[in-house]
Amino acid sequence: MSNLPVKIARPVLLVVSAPSGGGKTTLCDLLLADHPAMAYSVSCTTRAPRGAEVDGKDYHFLSKAEFDRRVHAGEFLEFAVVHGHRYGTLRRAVVDALAAGRDVLMDIDVQGAAQIRQAAFSEGGPLKQAYVDVFIAPPSLDALRERLQKRREDAPATIERRLEAAAGEMARWPEYQYLVINDRLEAAYRELSAIVAAEHCRICPA
Repeated sequence: MSNLPVKIARPVLLVVSAPSGGGKTTLCDLLLADHPAMAYSVSCTTRAPRGAEVDGKDYHFLSKAEFDRRVHAGEFLEFAVVHGHRYGTLRRAVVDALAAGRDVLMDIDVQGAAQIRQAAFSEGGPLKQAYVDVFIAPPSLDALRERLQKRREDAPATIERRLEAAAGEMARWPEYQYLVINDRLEAAYRELSAIVAAEHCRICPA
């Protein structure tokens, strides 16, 4: 008879951050395609949709009044102001998915990640056991500038503001458990996938 323990895979709450244009959306899309059971945490925001973004799929687009109502009702696990707009993550969606044994992916800025991190480690329990965070960084600010210009979504002044914000965000990478440099997409995705696989095997204290 084998003395090996029965392996029970723990659900992972994967928090992924990057400066605007860092490639986290593409990497997250690839991860979701390879892990169809993974739940994607759809953030709420007060900003207007961009391009082909769809309400309820890319974001929950809320009015400022509705966002404030949810804040006062305690519905957000985290919320922050980014580039003049409010963003937040609904607590119930994350907690319910983890309780069902599903991995949860959060594509979130450094402010929001800091709040999620604090909540997970102060509350303990399932949030702390599941919590994993990864910072996706471009190889340089010059490379990031080139990516933002190629997107052709923002005016030059907006790009400069985003680059200034990116410098501050990139300085916070030591707060994260993992760092992935997105120089080549394929290599960065292999690293991100390896992190998920390793975390599923990690023995997590109660």
